[in-house]
Amino acid sequence: MTRCLVSAFVLCLAAGLGAQVTSDRLVNANGEPQNWLTYSGTYNSQRHTLLKQINPANVKTLEQKWVLQNQVFGAWESSPVVVDGVMYVTQRPNDVLALDAATGKVFWLYRYTNSGDQQVCCGANNRGVAILGDTLFMGTLDAHLVAIDAKNGKPLWITEVAPSKLAYSITMAPLVVKDKVIVGVGGGEYGIRGFIAAYDAKTGKEAWRFYAIPAPGEPGSETWEKDDDWAHGGASVWITGSYDPALNLTYWGIGNPGPDWNPAQRRGDNLYSDSVVALDADTGRLKWHFQFTPNDGYDYDAVQVPVLADMTWRGAPAKVMLWANRNGFFYVLDRVTGRFLSGTPFVKVNWASGLDDKGRPLQTPQPEGAPTWPGNQGGTNWYSPSFSPRTELFYVSAWVDYASIFRREEAVYEPGRRFNGGGQTAVTPTPDSPGIGIGRRGPINNWTDLVGHGAVLALDPRTGKEKWRFEQYDVTDSGILTTATDLLFTGGREGYFHALDARTGALLWKVSLGGSIVNGPVSYQVAGKQYVTVIAGNALFTYALRE
Repeated sequence: MTRCLVSAFVLCLAAGLGAQVTSDRLVNANGEPQNWLTYSGTYNSQRHTLLKQINPANVKTLEQKWVLQNQVFGAWESSPVVVDGVMYVTQRPNDVLALDAATGKVFWLYRYTNSGDQQVCCGANNRGVAILGDTLFMGTLDAHLVAIDAKNGKPLWITEVAPSKLAYSITMAPLVVKDKVIVGVGGGEYGIRGFIAAYDAKTGKEAWRFYAIPAPGEPGSETWEKDDDWAHGGASVWITGSYDPALNLTYWGIGNPGPDWNPAQRRGDNLYSDSVVALDADTGRLKWHFQFTPNDGYDYDAVQVPVLADMTWRGAPAKVMLWANRNGFFYVLDRVTGRFLSGTPFVKVNWASGLDDKGRPLQTPQPEGAPTWPGNQGGTNWYSPSFSPRTELFYVSAWVDYASIFRREEAVYEPGRRFNGGGQTAVTPTPDSPGIGIGRRGPINNWTDLVGHGAVLALDPRTGKEKWRFEQYDVTDSGILTTATDLLFTGGREGYFHALDARTGALLWKVSLGGSIVNGPVSYQVAGKQYVTVIAGNALFTYALRE
């Protein structure tokens, strides 16, 4: 493997590049809304900014301030981190850039060259970096963790997390908690054994590891009935988790079991696949878990971002977790204990008739060849939702009226090879007509909304009911940002970037960016000016109010 550093503007390395991001700053990130310090903004992952300069009255005067063109084609899923006027963003497959957040000027570029034996199911993606002190951390497609000097882009240490020849990878942005850097591994379609691991931020030495599939004799192992299924049962972890400092618990969504589409081949509930796990941040020990889809046969990864909120529940203060799951149900959990509080469908669901009083689905598998709602890509997926403490609504990008027909096959595990156990096709109005594809589409939209379409849904956590929806013609892979002025920013595959009224869903402003939006917008402030940044197609666009 080789690594290189490209110094674009060596003489322009601003003093801001030396800013120290302490653990205390990360804990209290809400107190400095001018920055965007983690993948989701803050540890509670609400993706909500407290900045107020841009509001419903003036949002129509937003104008483009600068654009960064990506040097590598492909879906650009990164979410920038912004620290004291400097933006750090990744581009595929594993580059990191430091930019002037007010002008887009590039200070440096770090390029990591992967080993060449990496395998990923769904594109050479990277979703961002984490920061502690003046060190950045990035996971790589060949399953390494890299520490980079934020001042100059030079690598400090590189640690192998897992063997890439077995199809382990890291596409998520790491999460820094105290003095540790936490990552999960991808590769669930290749028969890996998923895990979450923490590394010492200074040395790169592993501090703890939690396997998402228990070994024989460990609690939960009885949910894998055949002797060797657990060893290559998937349960990858590829989206960044959340953290509650008061409880010292970090929360992570776990992916689907393998083989993906043949649950009869791996009898049992298959813990901890399709679950959220709450881990002690110091030791990695499991405190509780909740499984959304036992013995999943639909590829319903539970890798959505855990959103943490403090709110009144049934008349009493409660620490809750809000979760719109890929399986089509919106859940509210007690994040202290993992207790199920409520669950309601937010899209059409027929794989289950409902949930019992503990949140376990009452499964209703459909006959062979019949449609299953939601389809393989789910009612939602990995893209970030948002929660506004002002409106007390949960906002999610959803795929509406989308179904798949699943095919089950026996799969034989071979190291580093696909381990799918069948396949799926999107349901279309007539046989062999175009359906919704995974990832970005071409410039011509050759299907109709009868095969599914996107929508932004505003859900009331206390009732599970929809307050409003904003319909989109094409489907959406965009994350959502809400603001303290009751704005909501989002996009979609259509290439439009929207500003909505977070209370009503009314469209207040939009702009065509000419490319699919597959990341979550962020907001920050430099020199008294609020900015909103979003990635569309192969370019990063930054907006602020007209002067």
